[in-house]
Amino acid sequence: MKIGFIGTGNMGSSIIKGVSISKFIESENINIFDLDKEKVRILVEKYGVNALSSEKELAENSDIVILAVKPHIIPNVLEKLKGNVKENTIILTIAAGISISVLENPLGADKKIVRTMPNTPAQVLEGMTAVCFNKNILENEKKTIFELLNSFGKSVEIEEKLMHAYTGISGSLPAYVYMFMEALADGGVLEGMPRDKAYKIISQAVLGSAKMLLETGKHPGQLKDEVCSPGGTTIEAVRALENGNFRGNLIEAVVACTEKSKRMAGE
Repeated sequence: MKIGFIGTGNMGSSIIKGVSISKFIESENINIFDLDKEKVRILVEKYGVNALSSEKELAENSDIVILAVKPHIIPNVLEKLKGNVKENTIILTIAAGISISVLENPLGADKKIVRTMPNTPAQVLEGMTAVCFNKNILENEKKTIFELLNSFGKSVEIEEKLMHAYTGISGSLPAYVYMFMEALADGGVLEGMPRDKAYKIISQAVLGSAKMLLETGKHPGQLKDEVCSPGGTTIEAVRALENGNFRGNLIEAVVACTEKSKRMAGE
C-alpha cells in the first residue's frame, strides 16, 4: 500500500510525522506533492518520503490520496485529479467545510471518498480525528482507514452532518486549550511562579485530568465536584470562573466555530 499527500502544510506535515513515527507504513511508501519545494525538501530529508512532480503522478502511484490543502485550494486540486484517480484509489480529505459531495461531483459518484477532520496533536501521536465515508467504501477499507488514523491518535466515525460541530469541539480545541494554559501560566507568574515551571506543571495537570476522564468514565461534573472541598480553595476558583461566564464563553466559542464551518461549506 502507498499513501500520497497533496499538500504539506501544518496538518499534512503533522500526519506525515505521525504516520512515519508510528511505523504504520514505511517511509518509502509515502508520496508527497506540494508547490512549496522547500517544505517538500525538509520532509524528504527528515522522513525519507518520496517527492513526486505533480498531482497526477501522485494519484497514479498512491492507493490512498490525502488532500491536505486549504479548503479554497480543493477545487483546483480536484480539477488536476479528475480522470486520473484509479478505480480502487481512496481519496481522503482533511479540509474543513469540504463535504463528500464536493469531491464526488468532479471525480465521480463511483469514487471512494473519505472525509476526516484531525487535530494538530497528531504530530505527537495524540490526535483526535472524526471520519465519515461515502457509500463506495468497503468494510475492509474502513478498517484500513481507521488503522491509518489511529496510527497518530484516536478516531471516531460520525454522521457527516455533525462534522461542523466536531470542528468546534475538537478540530479547533487545541487553540482553546493553549489559551487556557497560557492564561493559567500568567496567573502563576502573577503569583511568583517561574513561567517555565508553570507551563510544565499545567501541561501535566491537563494531561492527567483528560486521562482521568477517559479512564474513569465519570461525568466531568462529578470529577470537578471531587476536587471541590466544602469551603475550600477550588470552589472559590470555580466561583470566579462562573462569574466570568467561563462555560458560557466556551459554548459560544463552539457555536461560532461551527457556524463558520457551515458558512465555509456554503450551508
